[in-house]
This record gives sequence, C-alpha cells and structure tokens, in this order.
Amino acid sequence: MSDGEKSGFISKVIGPKKRWRAYKARVKELPENYRTAVEAIERYTMHFVPTDGDSNASMFEDLADLFEQAAADGTPIREIVGDDPVEFAEAFVQNYSEGGYVPPRARKRLADDIERATSQDTGKDDETV
Repeated sequence: MSDGEKSGFISKVIGPKKRWRAYKARVKELPENYRTAVEAIERYTMHFVPTDGDSNASMFEDLADLFEQAAADGTPIREIVGDDPVEFAEAFVQNYSEGGYVPPRARKRLADDIERATSQDTGKDDETV
C-alpha cells in the first residue's frame, strides 16, 4: 500500500485530520467516565466501514456533542447508552456506515468499558476490565 493509498484510507476511516484532532481535543476535556465511554464507543465503531471521510468525521463530532451535552446536564452514561452498549453503538453508527464485522471480543470489550465508566458514575469500585 503506497503512502497515498494509506493516507486516503486513514482519511476515510477518521475523516480530515484537522476535524479528527478537534474531536480528540473535545473528548479529552470530558470528565473521565464520559471520556472512557466515548473512547470505548469510538474504538468499537472502527470496525465499521465508513461511507466517506466526512460522514465518519461527522459521526465522531456527533458522538462528542452527545457526551458533552450529557456531561453538562449530568445525564448518567446508562441513560445515554441504555442497558446494551453494543446495541446503542450499532444503532448510532448505522447512520454513518456501510456496516462491518465486529468480533465478539470487541463487543465484550465495549460492554466492559461502559460498565467501568458507569461504575465511575456511581462511585463503585469495579476492577473488572
């Protein structure tokens, strides 16, 4: 794969670099538990094939918007993602993606990461990861 092909692929996955960096900066500013949840959903969505770089950039920006507003309002993470974070993530990404294969371990990791983030909401110490 040439550098041009590689950068084209990366742009398709994350969108324009400037938008990606702005998104990552926004996520970094979130409270730790919201940031954990966003990063888990972000990692999970990387298994899907984007329709194009702009759609994917919009998806990540919308994800940041959703969690920024939730953090500002004090909305618990479970109210955002529900009982099944995999179902939430797949429904969310469906608007921006052509689909993809998600291995079972990625589904489990998402569920575990959201559980860890939500335990931070309630102050429980959950060391399972």
